[in-house]
Amino acid sequence: MAVLTCAELGTHALQSLFNRFGLGLRRVGDGEPIPGSWFGEPEAGVIQSEVIVRGDTPVHSALHEGCHLICMDAERRQALHTNVEGDYDEENAVCFLQILLADHVPGMGRERMWADMDEWGYSFRLGSARAWFERDAEDARQWLLGHGLIDDASRPTWRLR
Repeated sequence: MAVLTCAELGTHALQSLFNRFGLGLRRVGDGEPIPGSWFGEPEAGVIQSEVIVRGDTPVHSALHEGCHLICMDAERRQALHTNVEGDYDEENAVCFLQILLADHVPGMGRERMWADMDEWGYSFRLGSARAWFERDAEDARQWLLGHGLIDDASRPTWRLR
């Protein structure tokens, strides 16, 4: 199964989601370089408060990089270009949050997010994104809760760190 791309989903839903956080989404033309892409094209790029995608960018990549913007503090976000420089705990929190936010993207949802994360090669010690999320991610949940990014019911607070 191929992962869902921004061209297939369209960027309106992602833009609406990121707007709730005061973040931007920029789509570059097909074949154009993606500024700020750490993993290389077609993966999403990040520069300051903007996620940059192209049609062939996987939706999970756009959400992942957007969640880095949500999880980092304002000082890091202001200086950000390409390398998010997050630590282990933040990376886990980003993965957890991208799964939660997938439910707020029509056409995505957490089931598709889990499948796409597994297909792309996210590595979890329990063998799948879903197993990690359901049985081994309490530390990530607590990180998000501690930074006020989710509430006690694991719902997004729609705030940046």
